Amino acid sequence: MKSFTSLRAIALLGAGMMLAPHTAYAQDETAEGAEEFDDGIIIVTAQGREQSLADVPVAISAVSGETLQNSGASDIRQLNQVAPSLLVSSTGSEANGSARIRGIGTVGDNPGLESSVPVFIDGVYRSRSGIGLNELGPIDRVEVQRGPQGTLGGRNSSAGLLSIYTAEPEFTFGGYGAFTYGNYDAMRLEGGITGPISDTIAVRVDGVWSKRDGFYRDAANNTDINDRDRYFVRGQLLLEPNDDLSIRLIADYTRRDEKCCAATYVDSSVNPFIGNLNNPSNPLTPLQQDGNNIINVLRDLGQNLSAFNQGYGRDVSVTPGRSFAGETTDYGFSGQIDWDLGGATLTSITAYREYRSGQASDTDYGTVDILYRAPSDDAYRQFHTFTQELRLQGEAFDGTLDWLVGGFYANEKLTVRDNLRFGEDYGRFVSCRLFSGGGFAGLYSPSSPGCLAARPAAFGAASPAIYAALDALDGISDRGTTNDRYMQDGSNWAIFTHNIVHITDSLDLTLGLRYTNDKKDFAATFGNDNTACTTIQGLVGGFLTNPSLAATAGGLIGLGCQGNSTAELNGVSISDDRSEDEWTGTAILSYKPVDDLLLYASFARGYKAGGFNLDRSALKSSIPTFASVGGAQALVGNLQFDPELVDSYELGAKYATGPFSVSVSAFRSDFSNFQLNTFNGSVFLVATINGCGGELTGGPNADTDLSNATGACAADDVSYGVRTQGFELEAQLVPARNFRVGAGLTYAQTKFADDLVGNANGLPLDQALRKLPGDNLSNAPEIVATGSVTWTPDIGDSGLSGLVYFDGRMTDDYNTGSDLFPQKEQDGYAIFNARIGVRGPDEKWSIEAWAQNIFDKDYAQVAFNSPFQAGTTAAPFVDPVYPGGRQIFSQFLAEPRTYGITGRFRF
Repeated sequence: MKSFTSLRAIALLGAGMMLAPHTAYAQDETAEGAEEFDDGIIIVTAQGREQSLADVPVAISAVSGETLQNSGASDIRQLNQVAPSLLVSSTGSEANGSARIRGIGTVGDNPGLESSVPVFIDGVYRSRSGIGLNELGPIDRVEVQRGPQGTLGGRNSSAGLLSIYTAEPEFTFGGYGAFTYGNYDAMRLEGGITGPISDTIAVRVDGVWSKRDGFYRDAANNTDINDRDRYFVRGQLLLEPNDDLSIRLIADYTRRDEKCCAATYVDSSVNPFIGNLNNPSNPLTPLQQDGNNIINVLRDLGQNLSAFNQGYGRDVSVTPGRSFAGETTDYGFSGQIDWDLGGATLTSITAYREYRSGQASDTDYGTVDILYRAPSDDAYRQFHTFTQELRLQGEAFDGTLDWLVGGFYANEKLTVRDNLRFGEDYGRFVSCRLFSGGGFAGLYSPSSPGCLAARPAAFGAASPAIYAALDALDGISDRGTTNDRYMQDGSNWAIFTHNIVHITDSLDLTLGLRYTNDKKDFAATFGNDNTACTTIQGLVGGFLTNPSLAATAGGLIGLGCQGNSTAELNGVSISDDRSEDEWTGTAILSYKPVDDLLLYASFARGYKAGGFNLDRSALKSSIPTFASVGGAQALVGNLQFDPELVDSYELGAKYATGPFSVSVSAFRSDFSNFQLNTFNGSVFLVATINGCGGELTGGPNADTDLSNATGACAADDVSYGVRTQGFELEAQLVPARNFRVGAGLTYAQTKFADDLVGNANGLPLDQALRKLPGDNLSNAPEIVATGSVTWTPDIGDSGLSGLVYFDGRMTDDYNTGSDLFPQKEQDGYAIFNARIGVRGPDEKWSIEAWAQNIFDKDYAQVAFNSPFQAGTTAAPFVDPVYPGGRQIFSQFLAEPRTYGITGRFRF
């Protein structure tokens, strides 16, 4: 793995040469709608009040709509280019986007976990950050707030938040339009109109339509995947009956009908810990054709071996007839009232949202038909969310106190339906997987019943039952979930206050406090037609107590009921509820020794609610049958996980004078009950990670003993499990109205504690997470540097102007897998975007050529264990010390280079 020391040097050099994040500027609108920049002053509302960014004693990046447009942003993923502490990625579904700040975010595809970095659009909380991957339309600005939030309003967060502010209606008539055409036959049409209905009412309507071919080619089904086919419309009314009252009403609708998300196999050209099929003499290669039996099985059942050696090629292996089709709808309305009562201002934000996303998939991501979700109304996730926020703020004691009090309420009804099923080849696949290695390898015969050429009496008197179970296993075809339904009704209410005491003209003390109550009612019903699982349990369940047969019997049951897919749960219902209360808050001391310099120190206590793992696999771990423990309801407590808590400390300084400003902050945050979601190749695990301040007891050597969990810890010794610490540097330089330079640098060491346990009671960490202790978190590069240049020179005296824009993000090495297996490491990389164009007088029109990911850099957003594709060993294969040595891995690739041309006009 490359050390990427060159990036470190470039990052440090860039911090000294390029000055500024990509910022939002205070603006005045001319009669023609042109923007006039006011010496680079940046206005934000991070503290519930309009303030210059340089006067806000919190770590925040502000990104203007112009910067987002120049960078080519259509959703929150492009914020990566302009906010160095932020990383947004998506995985197995466009609904599963995850945002991380300072290396902290919610990992994995499980709607039961709330986001550590929530998204707010026009003050309205969106249930999961992946919803922000929809089209956004014209944006005024985006504020990226870092660290715990909650005392100013809205939903609380443990790592930070994204606040997106869209363009408002205007009382001056105007409109705009744009058409884009690019490679992959990409077309995008957007437009809008705004103006007055009367002297007190303004209206605005915006719309976007976008279509593009996919980045992956599926030859088996003659189609492409990861395409784009979506539209978005938003309508607004702004009512200002007098100077004291403003009412803004917004309604929007988004629909997407797209195929997402394909994956390819990871090979040795991508990751050195992955073996090379062409080098079977290498003892450290898990993918040797003669070493890892899973390769032989997949090959013999139809998988082209070239799929394991294609590097970053985008030809994907998909089972004929399987689909990645998906449909998403997202719509809702909101109303914001701002009412100046004289001595105070009242703000009310009321919103109702509905979001539904259904996604089919060839879930094994290979040619062999092992696992799939069919496109139907039986596989989706749906949120119905109502939120109400009230804030009252004003001044007291002749301006000595800026006070704010408020309340927040949210009701979220979440429904998840699933139809995950074993494919047509699953039974034969697992039979061959059992007998392609070990003592039966000589009898391995993929074309024979049970994948065995002969059936010796190897199991003694148990042989008839064992082979009958094998026949049942071999016969599993198109079985599994018929209609699992998870229903969660959650309510969250809070009261909060945020107060700034002006001790002197230059010294302020900010004190904020929040009380949150969170309740969740959970219910689930299961449907399953995998009767082979219960048949196998009946045939060999009695042999689990026989030491010589337990492994074989357990293996047959485990493979027949893989992922907890069993008809034993058919028609079964379970239910549970949970409630929690938490106090959080913040304290900030800020000092301005001179007008242009702000110094501050802060502490914040953050919180993210606990919940339920909406995956049935958590119900059943080591039990042979549900009946043996009194039924599934007896295990429903296994689905619960605890709230995430954080203590955060920060020191910062901000300097701003005229067109130049710079901010620097040093931070440390300690997380307890850190919520981690991991796919181990067959099931999803949700663990709450904590550390042990004393000695772990009873734990094996995590590198060599792969069969047991880590050690335990006394409950009174349990401490934080994750710490992120480092510094951030952001700055801006606007030496002339038509020239801006910007850069940012983040160093964040985001690590697990050395001694980890799996919950607040000190119980052992699951052995699948044995690589975590002392290592960096996934998707948490230590160094990230961003930079941009914007030049808009006048072209003679014609009124024409040019546009030259360039931005870049350079990222250090990091691991993309939440279990930190080294096969999921991603080398550092750099991504650059550019735009060049000509603009007419007063920017009434423009023509722009653009490119994103100019140098076509290949990298993986996330690598993961290929489902059920873990092999056994045969000579000369030697398992490396690294975990997952016999597991095959897949990856979701990032977007390749895109380019095109855009024409704009406005009036």
